[in-house]
Amino acid sequence: MAGRFLKAFEPISRLIPEVKPPERRVKFTEKLFWTAAALVVYFVMSEVTLYGLGRAGAQDSLYYYRVIFASSRGTLMELGIGPIVTAGLILQLLAGSGFIECDFSDPDDRSLFTGASKVLSVAMTGAQASAYLIGGLFGNLDIRQSVIIFLQLLAAGIVLMLLDEMIQKGWGIGSGISLFIMAGVAQSILWSSFAMVPAPGSEPPRVWGVISALVGALVARNPISNIIVSPQADHPSMIGLAATMAVFLFVIYVEGIRVELPLAHAQYRGFRGKYPIKLLYVSNLPVIFASALFGNVFFISQLLWSRFNQDNSNMWFNLLGQFNMTEQGRSEPIGGLAYYVIAPRGYSDVVSSQQTLIRAIVYACILIVFCVIFSLTWLEVGGLDPRTVAQQLVDSGMQIPGFRRSERPVELILRRYIPVVTILGGLVVGLLAVMADFLGAFGTGTGILLTVGIIYQYYQELVKERITEMYPGVQRLLGG
Repeated sequence: MAGRFLKAFEPISRLIPEVKPPERRVKFTEKLFWTAAALVVYFVMSEVTLYGLGRAGAQDSLYYYRVIFASSRGTLMELGIGPIVTAGLILQLLAGSGFIECDFSDPDDRSLFTGASKVLSVAMTGAQASAYLIGGLFGNLDIRQSVIIFLQLLAAGIVLMLLDEMIQKGWGIGSGISLFIMAGVAQSILWSSFAMVPAPGSEPPRVWGVISALVGALVARNPISNIIVSPQADHPSMIGLAATMAVFLFVIYVEGIRVELPLAHAQYRGFRGKYPIKLLYVSNLPVIFASALFGNVFFISQLLWSRFNQDNSNMWFNLLGQFNMTEQGRSEPIGGLAYYVIAPRGYSDVVSSQQTLIRAIVYACILIVFCVIFSLTWLEVGGLDPRTVAQQLVDSGMQIPGFRRSERPVELILRRYIPVVTILGGLVVGLLAVMADFLGAFGTGTGILLTVGIIYQYYQELVKERITEMYPGVQRLLGG
């Protein structure tokens, strides 16, 4: 049974709007419609400017994490999915570490956990919106403007949470959070590839989209050295395009690497199957959690700097983060922890000096270590640990040939593979994200990694939905 912590959220969760699960089987075409509708709402909210903000939102100090959090500067999607992911991260870490009691195999406990997650998501939305306003990230606003913007961000956060809940409860396909991340990364990749706007500071002048710039340079017979390797770290380059394609292909390959344990049904001897243990056993969730953690560290340090330490004179605040205001009006980390949770962008940035090379190495080590930690944590929180999986297999009537039908031998065999594969998977996703960032991949390395995994999951979901739509009898075999 759930502990007092989760039950304390129950009265409050009843006051938050919720989406009821469908009482009938939702057709495949209808799921596609609601999924597309959620995506349209997200894109519209990403283009609607916050009322009352005016020109105060011109500078963007948090552009590093825009793609990962599916946020858009100065719009209703200013906060993106950041508060929702952060709330989920906090609760999952508390549950995984044993600080709160929650039996994820119990439907009542899962319901309480979901309710607590919604309450904490709304609270995090309000807290983050307040921090943006207090920290001056929107410029100097009066009280009336601040209240109006706060209410808009709070309402947008609730709408985004409900869109995610609508999709996850069966009205759509997959997860709303994954859908919005994929949309943001895809938008970033298309913009970096084909945008025709001028790239500021480029010499010789070129357009922003690397493919458009390459075609234009070849037609005009101009040099393409600044297109192959861009001197500006944040400008798209051909190396970045190649890195983007390479990560896509490699992740697709890695998704197929697995260990398959033979299974047989205890009652129906002719029925055999396999239990796959993929290399990416916990999917790309560790890199989402690591990015959420790094994003919050950067945001908090930037907030404290803007309010109390703009001259970088306070030793304690300097440990968290030192910043410098650029000519474009953007605060850029130059020291402290915030400096090392931001990946150098592009090959030219990584090798520009000994300091940036050290920064790149430290960032890589931190990200990979946290990916492994979150991978192991998610085993317990997500019910993927050997004990839970063994219980599920035995309860479904399956056993490993040559071993007696009992949880203990199945658990011992699973323990040979699952922990090792989990650690290797965390290392792989962390290393892939790091290398893609260092090569200037479009949409950030983490964003591409997430997008490929999400596309793969959506492909599986679409195949499953299509099969069950055509052959309803297969629904029982697929567990639906």
